[in-house]
Amino acid sequence: MRKILISADMEGATGVTWPADVLPGTEQWQRCRHMFTSDVNAAVAGFLDGGADQVLINEAHWTMRNLLLEQLDERAQMLTGRHKELSMVEGVQHGDVDGIAFVGYHTGAGTEGVLAHTYLANSITGVWVNGEPASEGRLNALVVAEYGVPVVLVTGDDRTGVDARGYAPQAVTVAVKDYVSRYAAVCRPPARTAADIRAAAQQAAPLAVRHEPVQAGPFTVEVEFDAWHLVGAATVVPGVERTGERRVAYTLPTMYAALRAFKAVTTLVSQAVEEQYG
Repeated sequence: MRKILISADMEGATGVTWPADVLPGTEQWQRCRHMFTSDVNAAVAGFLDGGADQVLINEAHWTMRNLLLEQLDERAQMLTGRHKELSMVEGVQHGDVDGIAFVGYHTGAGTEGVLAHTYLANSITGVWVNGEPASEGRLNALVVAEYGVPVVLVTGDDRTGVDARGYAPQAVTVAVKDYVSRYAAVCRPPARTAADIRAAAQQAAPLAVRHEPVQAGPFTVEVEFDAWHLVGAATVVPGVERTGERRVAYTLPTMYAALRAFKAVTTLVSQAVEEQYG
């Protein structure tokens, strides 16, 4: 039995170019949910075409309640909702996942890319792991490696594919749009992106082969903020220390622990941001 986990984010989905496209409750979000679901369905179909037996989708955007279950490929299952142990890659820790796909992903904070960010839409201007710039894709790839699960497919804008080559060089990548600015892109229509994603997932399915868990720690995570006071919020987390005017860092033995600490940091920082001044 070959099982694929799809981690589905929304900023890198077909047609998405600006905040209202991904903010729950807006008219644009309602529209883009259909294209997001189309991207995920295309990946499901492609993996099954390529020989996968099971596909589990982990909702990974914002409230983690964005995909339209009623439109989902009936051969898949979906994990939806928040407060999960491993957040965007929940499900990989149970020992039955052979490969993971990052669908609808994007580039990291402080880099070029459509809706580029890392966890927080704003406030964070850069994240580094052991000195390497870290997008959500890199953070999650380091986590799943500790469970012996390879990243086999990445979809998003064209800059996301470039980013993926740095953390999952073996993965098949699909660009559903080309970056113009953080809030603009040249977009392909859903019919075209669905065909491209399905073909790529079929190609990626044989790459889903579990390997020995990778223990590459310790991991030093550095985070830079856009305001000095956010450092104070972040250093409430034990082990997180100020390393510069707007930077903090911490070191932990595993990426599992480092990611959970990052979640704690971003949660505290998000509560220290005021609506107008940040």
